[in-house]
Amino acid sequence: MNHENGAVNGRKPTHHDIADVLRGRIDSGALRPGDHMPTQFQLAQEFGVERGTVRQALRLLRDDGLLTHVTRGAPARIAERPHDSGDGEDVRPQPTMVALAPQLAKAFSVPEVRIDALCLTAETLMLALAEPLRLIHEGRIRPESVEVRLLLPDRNIDLAFPTSVADTDEDDLIHQRWLAQRNAQGMVLRHNLQALRVSHGIDVTVAFRALPFTPPVKLYVLNGTEALFAYYTVTRREEEIDATTVEMYDTLGTQSLLFPFNAGNGPRDAAFVEQSSRWFDALWNTIAMNLTLSS
Repeated sequence: MNHENGAVNGRKPTHHDIADVLRGRIDSGALRPGDHMPTQFQLAQEFGVERGTVRQALRLLRDDGLLTHVTRGAPARIAERPHDSGDGEDVRPQPTMVALAPQLAKAFSVPEVRIDALCLTAETLMLALAEPLRLIHEGRIRPESVEVRLLLPDRNIDLAFPTSVADTDEDDLIHQRWLAQRNAQGMVLRHNLQALRVSHGIDVTVAFRALPFTPPVKLYVLNGTEALFAYYTVTRREEEIDATTVEMYDTLGTQSLLFPFNAGNGPRDAAFVEQSSRWFDALWNTIAMNLTLSS
């Protein structure tokens, strides 16, 4: 994750966010059993947080059996995973933040990268893109071109979620918070990708369009060969916005289970990938409208 992502997406990454990103690196093989994790200082700089937040994230990974030697001294070490069957790629659904980053890293390993995403905000994609960007900056992958298209809800619609539990003026507070996050996350995502033009000479295109409805699902289509699909599960929760405690219906998209479909895994998956790509194109070319992000 580029340190620029730290506080501009509407909030600093939590220890859960950081743990999910690091878990994705372990699951993808970018960090292998026996490897040392970067130091707490390095991780704090990367994610733009205090060391205490990093320590909390590392403890979560230790409690999951993924790390050993989590102390204030030497860097933690990636634990051996005897439960790993070695039977090939794990296709079980995982939380979006865990599953998306390693799949994006694979998608960025080809010369011409094409990412289509439909979601409520750009938060998960923005965070998950840190993994392929890290590999590019380390010189481990080098695409020639990157095209990213995002479909996000229009700012002027009444969102189905997030929304106030009570039909009050709190809806405007909630909507403005969502809009600020949508715009900030989208702008950071675009900036981090477009920076590859200067740093690595990669041809980058990032485009946004606005949907006239609240998407009940999130969808990522990678290079036209893989589709990742998740349901938004709506929950009731409280949050403080501008010193006001608001009870709302909302969803935590980073925790939604992401179901993978790969066109090379047989006719069922191939059909799902093809139909997902067609559905995205149909929305993009028909009812979606131009979207200009602003701070």
